[in-house]
Amino acid sequence: MSQRGYTPLDTPVCPVRHDRRRTDTDKQFVEPKKQETNMGYISIQINKAKGSADTGASDHIERKTMPKNADPTRTHLNRELVEFPDGVADRTEAISHRIHTAGIRRKITPDQVRAIRIVLSGSHEDMVRVQDEGRLGEWCDDNLQWLHHTFGRENTVSAVLHMDEHTPHIHATVVPIVTGERRKAKKKQADSKRTYRKKANAVRLCADDLLTRERLVAYHDSYAAAMAKYGLQRGIRGSEARHTTTAQYLT
Repeated sequence: MSQRGYTPLDTPVCPVRHDRRRTDTDKQFVEPKKQETNMGYISIQINKAKGSADTGASDHIERKTMPKNADPTRTHLNRELVEFPDGVADRTEAISHRIHTAGIRRKITPDQVRAIRIVLSGSHEDMVRVQDEGRLGEWCDDNLQWLHHTFGRENTVSAVLHMDEHTPHIHATVVPIVTGERRKAKKKQADSKRTYRKKANAVRLCADDLLTRERLVAYHDSYAAAMAKYGLQRGIRGSEARHTTTAQYLT
């Protein structure tokens, strides 16, 4: 026992004498430095497919045509992550099969978007790290889970892992099957009581319903949350940074 009953851990606090000669600068609060994070960034690009069959994209994804930036010696590492239904041979047939078996009663016009293309990846250094750590299979599984949860398992008709380009990435294909009234119909109904009310559970093909600004923001948020375990985060919301095109990113 030390003097005055203090143990070594009971160190008394000495009173601080205030010096009236301190300047205003001495009184300023110094904010502690924030710890820097080494997290990379997710890469998610969503676009409407072109044409009724989107054969150009299918040829690229399935390597029926070989892009200049692809390494032919690594093409055998590419793989389809979604099992096609019986009788379906490729991505083009998978899109058509989903549309014809979804229960759509309304006539589909030639200009309607039949598929949505989604490219999923991350910062190059981080994707290489995930591969080196032997976690690429786990990463693919988590991407599939995100696609199924976000767009529906049946609507996710294809997801191809590309390993023969600069950065590992997934080309996913979603058929935009939705249920309920069209957004425009809901607005008309709100503006006029005489508008005919359609069935609320009608099955429709409508990419616009899935690509609203609010949903696109939500896709980035939820995808970043799913990829956080791999050290990938979302870009700054509202940033004016220019995004690279898919071709620029993968080369």
